[in-house]
Amino acid sequence: MASITPSGLPVPEHVAVVGAGMVGLATAWFLQDRGVEVTVIDRDGVAAGASWGNAGWLTPGIATPLPEPAVLKYGLRAVLSPSSPVYVPPSANPNLLKFVAGFTRHSTMPAWKRAMGSLVPVNDLSLASFDLLREGGVDAETHEARPFTAAYRTAGERTTLLEEIEHIRAQGGDITFDVLTGDEARAIEPALSDAIGAAIVLHGQRFVDPGAYVAALADSVIARGGKIVTGGAVTSLRDVGTAVVVETSTGAAETFDHVVVATGAWLGALARDLGVRRVVQAGRGYSFSVEVEDLPNGPVYFPAARVACTPVGDRLRVAGMMEFRRPEAALDGRRIRAIVEAARPLLRGADLDHRQDEWVGSRPCTVDGLPLIGATRSPRVFVAGGHGMWGITLGPVTGRLLAEQMVTGTVPAELRPFNPLR
Repeated sequence: MASITPSGLPVPEHVAVVGAGMVGLATAWFLQDRGVEVTVIDRDGVAAGASWGNAGWLTPGIATPLPEPAVLKYGLRAVLSPSSPVYVPPSANPNLLKFVAGFTRHSTMPAWKRAMGSLVPVNDLSLASFDLLREGGVDAETHEARPFTAAYRTAGERTTLLEEIEHIRAQGGDITFDVLTGDEARAIEPALSDAIGAAIVLHGQRFVDPGAYVAALADSVIARGGKIVTGGAVTSLRDVGTAVVVETSTGAAETFDHVVVATGAWLGALARDLGVRRVVQAGRGYSFSVEVEDLPNGPVYFPAARVACTPVGDRLRVAGMMEFRRPEAALDGRRIRAIVEAARPLLRGADLDHRQDEWVGSRPCTVDGLPLIGATRSPRVFVAGGHGMWGITLGPVTGRLLAEQMVTGTVPAELRPFNPLR
């Protein structure tokens, strides 16, 4: 006879996880670690969404809420420009405009501080959660960022991040750093151009090749007896009182004890009817890779330009932009060109005119900058998403804590601020 959790439900024996990105696969892996059989279902395949082409940063030190006071400085005219780091198409539909309005309301310092205080406890557990995956057999490395460099044209530009770091520390965040001149930064990272006059080096951060990492995580889930089913989208979830019936676009229907919805920017399609009213909006990011004469030893971030660079293999991945748009919209070449022109004066020896792997992916964003993790109105259906730019950093800790909640029936303290019914 199955054990009964404090929630009054039996401990699940077989769980379906909808979504084969970092968050979904990490949840599946940690459920397996607690003895649960898992089936992962994805419309397209492993790492087909935002998990593949992002910057791959594991940076709990600066995993901050996306709605921030700096967003307000762009103004309406700026966000309607395709070259703006934050872009809202002028033809945006009413739901998107409603999201943008809510996002703007949360872009204040008091709201940011509250949200930051909620993120610090999961940030603190994030790197240790990657270590648990490695110890448990996931055959993928996390690389120490030696260094992680935030580079600026002037010392004045640098003030914004220095102030943010102090706010992070005030909310309990653990972050150490050094302040460098441009010449000192170039001595560490020769890929920085002469236009760089100031920098901050963060310590204790890591990075990964996100596509390769998520593929290795999927391999581990399969090696531990899990199934990954692709080729059909989940169209409905029906709680029948003792289990959940999962129906897909292929016409298949299968019954599971519990279900986890981890579909990123598409989370609302399945979760809305289960009481999850928070809008999850696609905040699309773009990337490409280039050859560079001096490959950096770790991530390089140009905060003023909102451009993120990461060594992936023998090339430099260059990423950026926050485009609030339908997740299915085609790649917009203007956004790639905007990243190129923002990065060109800041990088030395980067062949920005011969790009490979041009990509767009949809980050799942919420108006308050906090993820949605936990049970829905159905005690058998859970959601895990809405991490904004931090799905890679926070994916494993999300899966670890959600698996604990599902098996024990008790909500971990770290997850309470992320109640999806809030």
